Amino acid sequence: MKRALITGITGQDGAYLASHLLHRGYRVVGADRRSGESSTWRLDYLDITRDIEIVYMDLTEFHNIAEVIETYKPDELYNLGAQSFVQSSFTQPFLTCDVNATGVLRILESIRKYSPQTRFYQASTSEMFGKVQEMPQSETTPFYPRSPYGVAKLNAHWMTVNYREAYNLFACCGILFNHESPLRGNEFVTQKIARHVACVQKKTNTEPLRLGNIDARRDWSHAADMVDGMHRMMQAQDPCDYVLSSGETHSVREFVEHAFQVIDIEIEWKGEGLYTIGVDADLGTILVTIDPKFYRPAEVDILLGDSTKARRELDWRPKIGFETLVEQMVREAVNEKSP
Repeated sequence: MKRALITGITGQDGAYLASHLLHRGYRVVGADRRSGESSTWRLDYLDITRDIEIVYMDLTEFHNIAEVIETYKPDELYNLGAQSFVQSSFTQPFLTCDVNATGVLRILESIRKYSPQTRFYQASTSEMFGKVQEMPQSETTPFYPRSPYGVAKLNAHWMTVNYREAYNLFACCGILFNHESPLRGNEFVTQKIARHVACVQKKTNTEPLRLGNIDARRDWSHAADMVDGMHRMMQAQDPCDYVLSSGETHSVREFVEHAFQVIDIEIEWKGEGLYTIGVDADLGTILVTIDPKFYRPAEVDILLGDSTKARRELDWRPKIGFETLVEQMVREAVNEKSP
């Protein structure tokens, strides 16, 4: 029985990955920081809580990390723990860098010293491309991060590559483009949209949905497809870095349109820029407005991934398309299956 240690076990990706590995016969150990904010609702939702051994591990504390890794000596370690909200990284840059960058160094150094046979997966991100230098973005595209989050993740990415090359560790990075699900946190725009649409359907909120840059374009996939890609990377003969993406780009505006279509409302857009509003095409009710406070200090306008390498070498490809993803999130929110 393989033993996997997953940081960020209570997050969206951690929960889906834990389920994926349990179904393949793994013993799953979930690393969770000891915090009053910690919640297992995603694990409960997937009905796997009882099958996971939780160990407390804080990415800001080296001795804690080293002790856990030395004790468990996992066959595979997936680092999904992070300060993962890009907007918050502008107001909490030191915390973001300590967790997302230095935290990865603490893990790598602990593996090097206490469990060098452990295979390590680092959750890199398309946010590292930031102000994109080419279209689409692949493993060879130059990076240009546009947030403390992206900068910290880029530091961790290159540190992982360095430890792989310097110490011959099996260490790989998954450069994942945006991925969502009904388990996404409420602070993310996709879940914010889905849950607002659910409130409109249930007539529990009459206020308009306030958004930032609705013309920002992202390459969206389902989180369940992404964790399959993570696992495939860790089973490869040699460690390597891979882009995982759908190969399609859609705007936040499109996400809103599809979300409202799920409850049979057509959005009609009026105005431009900060004065854009989205109205119910039949009733004329204002459903969406723009709020400048949701704009980032430095915007990432478009992301579009080229996952040819992963499709060719790992036989990986996403199974759930954009419209199905949006529909699933809205219907789950309507049914109140997630908090």
